[in-house]
Amino acid sequence: MGMILTSALIIWKGLMLVTGSESPVVVVLSGSMEPGFQKPVLHKNKDPIRTGEIVVFNVDGRDIPIVHRVIKVHERQDTAEVDILTKGDNNLDDDRGLFAQGQLWLQQHHIVGRATGYLPYAGWLTIAMTEKPVLKYLLIGALSLVVVGTSRE
Repeated sequence: MGMILTSALIIWKGLMLVTGSESPVVVVLSGSMEPGFQKPVLHKNKDPIRTGEIVVFNVDGRDIPIVHRVIKVHERQDTAEVDILTKGDNNLDDDRGLFAQGQLWLQQHHIVGRATGYLPYAGWLTIAMTEKPVLKYLLIGALSLVVVGTSRE
């Protein structure tokens, strides 16, 4: 069991180095990006943001990052700051309704990274545990039994 956890940690740290992100993998929990992305796992990096790219961002007051496509990028000439507007591919409206009260644009500090690929179906376990919390407790219980069973040998 220790080898599995150590291997997972090494893989995670390796992905952090390769992507340049503290959260190199994100699971899309909703259908807002379908049909292009049907709840995949996304890898992220910190490359410059351009219109048409899919980004992972945080919204003030929300704990879960959002994965949506950039539909507008506005660079302010006076300050060189960048304003970003996003939208889910399967949504009718842009994301301004998701932003904090009075916020019209995302700034660079909201962006966690840019999607560079996806692994279909790899996030289904996470999604299943989010949508049906009883599965999370069953998995924890099963892992606990494995740990207890192997520690007696």
